[in-house]
Amino acid sequence: MDKLDAYVAFFENIRRDNLGALDALVTPDVRFKDPFNDVTGVDKMRAALAMAFDHGTPRFTVRDKARGAQGAYLLWRYDQGNGFEFDGMSEVRFAPDGRICAHIDHWDASTEVYAKLPVIGWLVGLVRRRLKVPA
Repeated sequence: MDKLDAYVAFFENIRRDNLGALDALVTPDVRFKDPFNDVTGVDKMRAALAMAFDHGTPRFTVRDKARGAQGAYLLWRYDQGNGFEFDGMSEVRFAPDGRICAHIDHWDASTEVYAKLPVIGWLVGLVRRRLKVPA
């Protein structure tokens, strides 16, 4: 199994008690970025991932992947285990030794998180309706 496949397997089997496996998969100075975090270092990445377990039982299902010369793109489905789920994409970059040196998530927090909050959701909906192209 190559390092990308091992990384995918890690995310598809992520648990609070296996977050230490990141040490073998990413560089010590890995950059992790999602709509809420932009951190550097494996410890900070681990902490960002651990927060998901405070709100449910997260599960990633990688639906497709594309590999390039310096990185890969992972299309995934996230399920929090409590009815909260959405699709996203991760851009991962490889260090010279094949480990991951950057993991950058791309998904729409305004639709998937903010729009589902009571007051903020109403405001997000208002903005979206005003910016929407007329039918």
